[in-house]
Amino acid sequence: MVKGLIETFKYSLKYRGGWRGLLEHMYTNGDFPFKIGTFMGSDAFGNRYYENRVDYPFGQHRWVEPADMHNFDSTQVPPEWHGWMTHMHDETPDNEEEQFNRLKQNIKPNAPSDAPYDHNIGYQNEVFNFNGMHNQSQIRSRGYGIGNPVVGLPPHVPDAYYTQPGSPYNPHFIKKQGPQGDLDEKKGGGRPYKNDIWKERLMTAAEKEELANPTQNLVEEQPELSAREQAILARGGTLGK
Repeated sequence: MVKGLIETFKYSLKYRGGWRGLLEHMYTNGDFPFKIGTFMGSDAFGNRYYENRVDYPFGQHRWVEPADMHNFDSTQVPPEWHGWMTHMHDETPDNEEEQFNRLKQNIKPNAPSDAPYDHNIGYQNEVFNFNGMHNQSQIRSRGYGIGNPVVGLPPHVPDAYYTQPGSPYNPHFIKKQGPQGDLDEKKGGGRPYKNDIWKERLMTAAEKEELANPTQNLVEEQPELSAREQAILARGGTLGK
């Protein structure tokens, strides 16, 4: 047992590039310093992927060693490597096209088709990421106008997570704040209001009374008619100006 432990340390020292690399991985990655496997590839962010089908049981024989050990999240694994990690397929992204071509041989079309794709995967959007994060819901500000230094989002930059149409967080559906009208619009402005409640607060007592009795004000504004003018109107005539 002691001999095996010593051999593991010796191999790990060689595998990790010395004591510094070994201690660093022991501090940050737990059992990774002593987990040795075959290097299968890396993604665009430097995450390294390994496999060992001999020394580890199924489900533990594939793992990833993150490039940034201190700020790693499982969502930073790209989709093409996620399929390999979770055993959806055994092909690494380098051999993805070979896998497609091999599986397409098993497809037996039962009717003519004008589809532009000869496999069931169809159109694939280009993978978008932000600082190694494929989960866009993480790319949001930690406060108004301060950004998010953890994910590298600068201040005053809009969040990247998806919002449904009609959501109050969707920039295209945010109601713009501003005055709805002005009580002194005929005079050139001076008493703007943003809603009906604010309008009522700005109105004077006379304006409120006028608004409450509009017909009475119209009657008061009409001039008094003489007996002769009333008789003309009663016979269907019109008054001259």
